[in-house]
Amino acid sequence: MEARAIKRYLRVSPRKMRLAIDMIRGRNVKEALSLLQHSPKRAARETAKVLWSAYSNLQHKYDDRYIDPEQVQIVRAYVDPGPIYKRIRPAPMGRAYRVRKRTSHVTIVVAAQLPEEEIETVEQ
Repeated sequence: MEARAIKRYLRVSPRKMRLAIDMIRGRNVKEALSLLQHSPKRAARETAKVLWSAYSNLQHKYDDRYIDPEQVQIVRAYVDPGPIYKRIRPAPMGRAYRVRKRTSHVTIVVAAQLPEEEIETVEQ
């Protein structure tokens, strides 16, 4: 069973956010959270929040039953660009420079790697 979490309008540029997402893609949740918590980047903190939310959503789908984070795999993780906020910065000789503040949308999909017997007992 899969679960996902989406964080939209994040005030981090997609290029910086992809560095954190590429670090965790394909790993299990416990390993990915450990990597993100020890990364100094702000994008890593935001990615950890989204990953934790996806893991919590998966637990909720299994009726709040505890699922070991080592058994949960990150199936898909990607970043899409969001809207760009345009601001004006004063420049020499009465001119103005445009400042583009980029945003991003982060999506993380996780799936449990549970044995078939456990899945059947949960669904019944």
